[in-house]
Amino acid sequence: MHVATLGLGANLGDRLRSLQSAVDLLAAEGVRAVASSRVWETDPAGGPPDQPPYLNAVIRTETQAAPQEVLAACNRVEAELGRTREVRWGPRTIDIDVLLYDELIVNEPRLTIPHPRMTERSFVVLPLLELDPDPVLADGTRILDLAVDGEGARPYAPPLVLP
Repeated sequence: MHVATLGLGANLGDRLRSLQSAVDLLAAEGVRAVASSRVWETDPAGGPPDQPPYLNAVIRTETQAAPQEVLAACNRVEAELGRTREVRWGPRTIDIDVLLYDELIVNEPRLTIPHPRMTERSFVVLPLLELDPDPVLADGTRILDLAVDGEGARPYAPPLVLP
């Protein structure tokens, strides 16, 4: 079994239901959540300013799928939940990012692990710290050594229900 850590986000529709549906649909794809952070509400980052706040969570999963297969499963779940890709960093029904996969470093055109901007985003780092109080990336970077601005992030709901 492999461990893949995924970041989930949604800011359109029933945001909490979208996060939970993503967890359930990923399990059906063979990417089963074994731990979930709390759900955090965060201000939009990087995109148009006139969009609603996001709900975000980080889940740790177990899978037999290879990293590229995990990404493909995430993309299928996004499509099933109505994700469209019209505006970069724009509003979305669901966003699923592969943050970590075992201790691998992957640099491919469609997949970079660790996720290249994960350490800059409080909506990833704060939930990740709930799953691992002192995470170390495959390149040796300790998350706790990084300055992360937690402004605009607030706890919203308990962890997602595991399948």
